[in-house]
Amino acid sequence: MKKYNLKLRLPAVILGFLYLMGCSSDSVVDVVTNDILVESISIYGGFITDGGSSQLTVGVIPNNATNKMVTWTVSNTEIAIVSDSGLLTAVQNGIVMVKATAKDASNVFAEKEVTISGVQAPPVLVESISVLGNDITDGNPQQLMAEVLPENADNKVVTWTVSDESIANISSDGILTPKINGTVTVTAAATDGSSIAAQISISISGIYPRNATADNMLLWQRSNGGWPKEPYNDFSGYYREQTEAEKNLALSTKNNTDTNIDNNHTVGELRYLLSAYKSTNNPEYLAGAMRAIDYLFLAQYDNGGWPQYYPDTSGYRHQITFNDNAMVNVMNLMWDITKGINNTDSINLSYKEKAMIAFNKGIEVILQTQNTVNGKKTAWCAQHDEITLLAATARSYELPSNSGSESVGIVRTLMLVEQPSAQIIQAVIDAVAWFEEVKILDIATQNTGSDVIVVPSPGNIIWARFYDLDTNLPFFCGRDGIKKNTLAEIELERRTGYSWYGNWPKNLIGSEFNNWKTKNGI
Repeated sequence: MKKYNLKLRLPAVILGFLYLMGCSSDSVVDVVTNDILVESISIYGGFITDGGSSQLTVGVIPNNATNKMVTWTVSNTEIAIVSDSGLLTAVQNGIVMVKATAKDASNVFAEKEVTISGVQAPPVLVESISVLGNDITDGNPQQLMAEVLPENADNKVVTWTVSDESIANISSDGILTPKINGTVTVTAAATDGSSIAAQISISISGIYPRNATADNMLLWQRSNGGWPKEPYNDFSGYYREQTEAEKNLALSTKNNTDTNIDNNHTVGELRYLLSAYKSTNNPEYLAGAMRAIDYLFLAQYDNGGWPQYYPDTSGYRHQITFNDNAMVNVMNLMWDITKGINNTDSINLSYKEKAMIAFNKGIEVILQTQNTVNGKKTAWCAQHDEITLLAATARSYELPSNSGSESVGIVRTLMLVEQPSAQIIQAVIDAVAWFEEVKILDIATQNTGSDVIVVPSPGNIIWARFYDLDTNLPFFCGRDGIKKNTLAEIELERRTGYSWYGNWPKNLIGSEFNNWKTKNGI
């Protein structure tokens, strides 16, 4: 039976001559392959008494022969025919000689006389095969079909093979599974000994490289497009293989509504997906990022603010949240989309206008939430009430205040505006003036290993995390919710578990502010 796309095999033993040239002598070395040749073949099975078929098999010696495949033939095809796999099919009663010949270079063969009886009528053999399939453009498996004629053929089973298994493989029932982009020839061959076969060329595309971290992020992405804060608050869990338990948990919680922008979540994941798309062109990563952007559009309040969580409004999660740069991260993303920078150039162009609208609304609510202290515009609280826009309490130790930390990111966001209005310009100037006013001189913090303490540091400039909205003085707060004047007054757990001092505004009020003024002719 004719087989399509069989690769030619090299002789089992290859003799080569390697000429080694030297100054003093010449030598010739015989190079011999390590192929182990077939020494003998035994044929098993064969006698047919019901006029049907019999599967022949062979035993090959030695057991470790390199190539143990054989070619099947019969002495008289008017009595029986044999397939490539050794299926002997009766044609009429009689005696036929079956031969199995080794496919290696040994030329070893075996023969067996087989008696055929019980034939009432000649078998109905396959006359034609048509393979039905299409080019694969999405990288997904495809079920190929073989139409075998005539309809009343006794054996309509076909064997499936592909020309290159590095590109795709095919199952016994004709499911073609791509591995890489390319083209393969698929062969469907009759197994009844008729030697009928058909081929189809399948072009495969749509297979893209994978990024394991991006795949993990897609796994944990909620159905609404956002991401939860847990279990990977610090993102580290994305960077390793997920356990079966983790995979099951991620899939079973797909519809949870614990999605948020806290600790850079949702923005951080979607930015990673955009980067992964840039390096792989895998459309799954872009699609995941787009779902996340849609989530952020949906989460924005009409007044321009973003809550820490959406749609969960429990506790303080509904407040407009600047804490840990949550809203600023979203604003910066929206700005990038409007400019097509930082891997956002792959995003649908229609999103540029949406992002600009969202960004401008965010700027408006930033201007409206700038705190006034003693009649002067100052800075911002880490969170503001979404209705009144006033500074609000979040966790028990996060009281209404001016933030020496979060306000820095807010000012930088205002500075992004290319043609700032008079109101934006004044907001930036007022905030920088406030940073200058509340800076603290000649102290620093020291981590002793078991505590965080304030120590003298001549010439050092530092800012507090929280400033009182009435006095502009720094304050500190433990889990009891009571303001304290010094860091030492709050409990150890809060002293060591929160950033109470920092130099966050240092660059902002220096070179960044000067460059911004120059750029805008101020």
